[in-house]
Amino acid sequence: MADTDLVTLAQRGDMQALGTLYDQHHEALFRYVWARVGEQQVAEDLTGDVFMRMLTALPRYQPSGAPFRAWLYRIAHNLLVDHFRKSSYRATAPLYEADDRGEPESDPTFAVEQKLSAERLHRVLAMLDEAQRDVVTLRFLSGLSLDETAAVLEKTEAAVKALQHRGLAALRRALTEEQVNHE
Repeated sequence: MADTDLVTLAQRGDMQALGTLYDQHHEALFRYVWARVGEQQVAEDLTGDVFMRMLTALPRYQPSGAPFRAWLYRIAHNLLVDHFRKSSYRATAPLYEADDRGEPESDPTFAVEQKLSAERLHRVLAMLDEAQRDVVTLRFLSGLSLDETAAVLEKTEAAVKALQHRGLAALRRALTEEQVNHE
């Protein structure tokens, strides 16, 4: 069932529709938040807060041009801004942790290679400015479309494209430099 149908049902008090919305979006939102805050417990709390805010705001939600999940990511983004404003802490979690959430890999060699690749990617992502990192994380870690990312960040699609282009170029340079330094 499409999000728009589920939202309509949820606005009418259908608890099963609310549960389905939660199930469909919880894991990806958690990964996004965890990648930004770097602590599993804080990410779990903030992700819970996203859904609490969703419940509070859902009766007033009106579909605009952006999909429902962009609205949810906007809530998450705003919560993260508030969280970072309240504290100067800006750590990020290794991407392999946000992706796996501690699930053991059956092949230890693969798990180590994956961890090293994720740590490398995490290091180079940290070199981007915050706006570029937000765009790259939302587009490629969370899988949001260009228009969804623009809606979350309250930017134009052209601005998101420019940030994505500059961010990916900076990632390529950083990865190339890192490779040269390790050879």
